[in-house]
Amino acid sequence: MQIEMDTRRDLIGIGWMLATGLCFVAVNGIVRGLEGALPAPQAAFIRFLFGLAFLMPVLMPALRRGFPARIWALFAMRGALHVVAVVAWFYAMSRITVAEVTAIGFLNPIVVTVGAALFLGEKLAARRVAAIGAALLGALIVLRPGLRPLDPGHLSQIAAALAFGASYLMAKRLSGLVPASVVVAMMSLTVAIGLAPLAWAAWIPPTLAQTGWLGLVALFATLGHYTMTRAFSAAPLTVTQPVTFLQLIWASMLGVFVFHEPLDGWVILGGGLMIGAITYITWREAQKRVATPTPPVSATKA
Repeated sequence: MQIEMDTRRDLIGIGWMLATGLCFVAVNGIVRGLEGALPAPQAAFIRFLFGLAFLMPVLMPALRRGFPARIWALFAMRGALHVVAVVAWFYAMSRITVAEVTAIGFLNPIVVTVGAALFLGEKLAARRVAAIGAALLGALIVLRPGLRPLDPGHLSQIAAALAFGASYLMAKRLSGLVPASVVVAMMSLTVAIGLAPLAWAAWIPPTLAQTGWLGLVALFATLGHYTMTRAFSAAPLTVTQPVTFLQLIWASMLGVFVFHEPLDGWVILGGGLMIGAITYITWREAQKRVATPTPPVSATKA
């Protein structure tokens, strides 16, 4: 009976993660379809304005309660990092293929893993270091520097991956201080504020269609974060993490059949290697949590 229940939860988790992948591929496809018609800061600003509208029920009560100065500083730092990340990502989407953006984006969890070791005091065992090395090799296979000219979009997406990774580290720190929903809502607020002057400086009057498409970007992004949360609550990361590789397959198919981009086997190979490394790191973390017994209540008291 327990095995059947676990299997059912795993299937539910996989289903939610499949939905997550489709949502994020839809986000990539819509932004790619805009083809840089709007400056990257402006497009990102409009997207986050829509996101703010979706998150107002969470944001307003949090703002009324207020936060200590230290929490505000962390929110501001995360907002600044995310501003850099989203502008770089929107720019990359207008320059390189959907599959390349997706594959390079798999660097995010690697950045988080390394950053957690450098700044949060987490240990890096030899196996995790080897997995990180494999992921970086996968990134080199995707980019192939020296074997082909690199577009500014490639460099922009690398910058986006680094900035997103740093932003997620800040989110990890904030999640221990305020509810997760507030972390997401405050990110939308601070990013919208940070993008406002950049968007104003490069503003081009958007068409109604462009505004509508960016509203859909915000909707799919919000849904993607929701379905990801449901996937994580339904099944272990070791079950749901490998499903993210399908995002690369779907992104490649979208690029080939919708945007007539060439199918690059090296991108699939490098992205697959990165996902394999990420999955291994996730599995090792899950094993460590299982192996570490919960201390008794008396042991947690000073």
